[in-house]
Amino acid sequence: MRNLLSHSLSWYLLLLCLTTKGQSQSIDDGYRLWLRYDPIESLPMRASYENTLRSVSIEGEGAILENARAELQLGLSGLLDKKMEVLEESVSQGGFFGGIIGKSKAIDQALTAAEKESIKSEGYLLLSRSTNGQDNIVLAAKDEQGILYGTFHLLRLLQNGAPIRGLSILENPGTQVRMLNHWDNLDRTVERGYAGFSIWNWHELPEYIDPRYADYARANASLGLNGAVVTNVNANSLIFRQDYIEKAAALAEVFREYGMKLYLTARFSSPMELGKLSTADPLDPQVQQWWKDKVKEIYAAIPDFGGFLVKANSEGQPGPQQYQRNHADGANMLADALAPHGGIVMWRAFVYS
Repeated sequence: MRNLLSHSLSWYLLLLCLTTKGQSQSIDDGYRLWLRYDPIESLPMRASYENTLRSVSIEGEGAILENARAELQLGLSGLLDKKMEVLEESVSQGGFFGGIIGKSKAIDQALTAAEKESIKSEGYLLLSRSTNGQDNIVLAAKDEQGILYGTFHLLRLLQNGAPIRGLSILENPGTQVRMLNHWDNLDRTVERGYAGFSIWNWHELPEYIDPRYADYARANASLGLNGAVVTNVNANSLIFRQDYIEKAAALAEVFREYGMKLYLTARFSSPMELGKLSTADPLDPQVQQWWKDKVKEIYAAIPDFGGFLVKANSEGQPGPQQYQRNHADGANMLADALAPHGGIVMWRAFVYS
């Protein structure tokens, strides 16, 4: 009986190992998030999509458009379980084509004047349209970001098994600034973080660009987010040192290819800690000039820098009230420095103090 039990247990353990091994190959580790382009299970639905998307193209040049084409090719190839090619020029055999108004002849011909006017910055039209006797799906936008967002929208429709005939979708942002606000410190700890170290490895930047940075920007773009504050509101003035500006610029370059801007938190006492001034009084001319010079330095490295998020005079953080100035004095000083470059100030304030 003992030998029989031992023999049975051995077979059971072997079967368990084989079953577990098979399962491990199919278990999703979650890294792809919602961007899972596994083959559509319904063969009739897949065949219908293939018939509608006989040809696929996105016109135009630029890194964001290149990423839109790459996303479309990755998504369609996975969902339709066949290699799909995304062209850079529209073809007349029916299918899907996208492009920017005023830069694509096919798009300009396919849309009415009213339809063109309806699209706002970073918005898009996704509609069915018969052109040259062919049924097409048209993606039109006024900028590259709109094309990228519309590309993700089309792929979402396919992922969810939605019909893609008779489309008439207009999407315009309801909010201009759409971002994530990190509480990440420069030493990679995260304030109130419960999932390990920060994704941003400042020690390795700018020499090494972790592939996860692009994956992060891509995931944000798929949700229509267009910015990220990458440092903690309990700020460190070190981020404004030249070598750290170069590190931030390397991150911004990755973000830019997905239509995202990089923002930084500003420590109010930075003119004293970095500039060796005796004060950080926002009405002091030397302090004002220090910020203007620093902002100019940042924009020289990051032309599309978004601006500053500031936490002042709360929980021990320095701010204008230390100099008998109000919050408007502090915020406007930074706004004056950023305004010539198109940057913004977000002033984070508590009700106390």
